[in-house]
Amino acid sequence: MSENTANRIFNTVNVILIVVAMVLCLAPFIHIISISLSSNRAIGSGEVSFFPKEITWEAYGKVFGDGSMIRSLFYTIWLTVLSTVLSMVMTIAAAYPLAKSSLRGRKWFMMVIVVTMFFSGGIIPEYILIKNLHLLDSTWGLILPGLISPFYMIILITFFRGIPESLEEAADIDGSTQIGTLIRIILPLSLPVMATLSLFYAVGRWNGFQDALMYITKPELYPLQLKLYQMIQQNQITELMQNEGIGAVHVLPESLKAASVIFSTLPILLVYPWLQRYFISGVMVGAVKG
Repeated sequence: MSENTANRIFNTVNVILIVVAMVLCLAPFIHIISISLSSNRAIGSGEVSFFPKEITWEAYGKVFGDGSMIRSLFYTIWLTVLSTVLSMVMTIAAAYPLAKSSLRGRKWFMMVIVVTMFFSGGIIPEYILIKNLHLLDSTWGLILPGLISPFYMIILITFFRGIPESLEEAADIDGSTQIGTLIRIILPLSLPVMATLSLFYAVGRWNGFQDALMYITKPELYPLQLKLYQMIQQNQITELMQNEGIGAVHVLPESLKAASVIFSTLPILLVYPWLQRYFISGVMVGAVKG
């Protein structure tokens, strides 16, 4: 077998495996979309699988007509943007000095940071801390506890250490301050990894609901994922009551639940194409330097 033939077979097998993996990843999402666009009769009879049956937009009409869902959407967008910006500012502020080998006590600082990756106080002490800081039912209660990820900070430290020191030395000779060097030289060179970490921070905050479940009781401060979680939980309770014959209860249609899932997932998916080229570059940089 010639080398060209072997390469063609290898490439063909790779393409087939990638297509299969892509289909397996997309199948659940496409199934949810199909349910959200199908009629209740088709869903109840089990006719909906990969393609919608008896297409209807009624579920999306109810979702977009729900004022509380729209309010939670815009609140979650604002919360995600604010949290991501503050997280990146704090991560950069911590990573830049820790990337300097001349920083006294750098190893001890790194050791303390790494320890927090493996050990935490636990849920109850965290709740007591948030309560004592008067952050319950507050937007800051959803932002401050997870402001910095030690893992993301270590990634940024690794990237900063890979930037040639000669660039900073040249900036020092020109009279640039440390902050000036960071803003004018280091950050422009770090756009790929910064975009990648920003996306990670944003996705983590967008999908987060456990902290809101513990710290938030005001409906106007419910993030979108918490509203979706409560909707599904309430529907499971009403289904159980209906099965037990306890009164007349209203069960949400499967199409409405599916439409709510798409409604809460689509915005963060739309962000990815704008950051794709930076995301790929950042991942490759992390793979090479790590």
